[in-house]
Amino acid sequence: MNKGAKVLVVDDEKVVRDGCHRVLSKRGYEVYTAESGEKALEMLKEKDVDVILLDLKMPGMSGEEVLEIINKKYPDIPVIIITGHGTIDTAVECMKRGAYDFITKPFQIDQFILTISRAVEKRELEKQAQKNLYDLSLEKSRLKTIINCMANGVMVTNKNLEVVLHNPALMKMMEIEEELESPIPIERIINDDSLIGILRKILEENIKDEFFYLELKIKNRYIRTISASALGPEDMVVGTVTVLEDITDFKRLDEMKTDFINMVVHELRSPLSAIRQMNTVLVEGLAGPLNEKQRDLINRQISRIDELLNLINDLLDVAKIEAGKYVQHFVPTDICEIINNIISLMQEKAKQQGVELIFVCENKEPVPADPDSIKEVFSNLISNAINYSLDGGKVEVTVKGLKEYVEIKVSDTGIGIPKDEVPKIFDKFYRVKDPKARHVKGTGLGLYIVKNIIDAHKGSIDVESEVGKGTTFRILLPIATR
Repeated sequence: MNKGAKVLVVDDEKVVRDGCHRVLSKRGYEVYTAESGEKALEMLKEKDVDVILLDLKMPGMSGEEVLEIINKKYPDIPVIIITGHGTIDTAVECMKRGAYDFITKPFQIDQFILTISRAVEKRELEKQAQKNLYDLSLEKSRLKTIINCMANGVMVTNKNLEVVLHNPALMKMMEIEEELESPIPIERIINDDSLIGILRKILEENIKDEFFYLELKIKNRYIRTISASALGPEDMVVGTVTVLEDITDFKRLDEMKTDFINMVVHELRSPLSAIRQMNTVLVEGLAGPLNEKQRDLINRQISRIDELLNLINDLLDVAKIEAGKYVQHFVPTDICEIINNIISLMQEKAKQQGVELIFVCENKEPVPADPDSIKEVFSNLISNAINYSLDGGKVEVTVKGLKEYVEIKVSDTGIGIPKDEVPKIFDKFYRVKDPKARHVKGTGLGLYIVKNIIDAHKGSIDVESEVGKGTTFRILLPIATR
């Protein structure tokens, strides 16, 4: 640490100056000398010095006077007083006025070097501390600038759920015009039980490396929040960080899109139903006899119209789901009875495709559910399992109780789903991209509807699949509402 440190020796005795220069230079110090106080002050204007050795008894300006000026102009430079035995009391008095230490003549080399080494170390530590403070101040300023320039709101709380850092975007989002001094109780900014509950959970359970997402409606705004823990020393949770995004415009745009789709599908369903009915009249010969070719063409039209009607019905279901009106009536429901009825209706379809359809029920507990929507879930899953199974395949449906849940599995030995596609299967309009599945008709909305129905029942659905071996959908439905 001492290598290259700069020492200024101020003494009117040449022998002392030369002796100090010789001893210190050998140990890597850079040494400057001055024979008077006036000379020393001139040198300090031009040179950056780490330690000053200052003699008290000098002609002209005394050591005490020089010390006083140095303390005012260069307070960070340690000053070591050089004194004779007769001036120790004066040296001690100088230390009270700001000198770092004193050494007596004649010098004991070891003590002399140790004193200077400590002074240099003190100087280096102070320099490092100043640099750290500057870096900290710069980093804090940079962080504040970044946070204040963010379009999204930022809110940082301590362990007492007091807001200790926030930005202008948050205040604008919350329509708060007054200046708030930190720390602020969180309720003064966002008084939402669901968000506060998540933040309290993060703190109480010491949750790290996990993000919590929430969508709030505050006044006339829709706000999406992402919350996580703020970590301190030793990786301890010391608070929370929440980023808030105003998604009101996106919500309104989505509502406009939904309203438009609803209008279109309602306007399309009636004329399409009428066209289908007229085609049915023609196929049944009620408007006169048809030859084989005419009958085939009209049957194809009916098939295409049915596909459009299925798409329209799916779009209407999606609109109901997004409006929160799809699943409404919860009653004790026998899941096994519903699935058994579906399988009875689909046995003929499975037989035509050479697929073995198996059903095993090991549960007698009713489930609080909306029967119509649950029927749609399993109609969709079982139909898909049959459609995507190759000739000679097998579809197996099992139901069994697991304490607080009923577990339903729908497994097939079909074409399977690629691993990278599995996370997308519950997205709107997703279709399996496989040449073997081209014959399967559908809208790509079925699994999206299934997922939302299960979510509305406070259940869960996951999938395991392997290409060429098959797919298993696993559903858990709570036996009692939670």
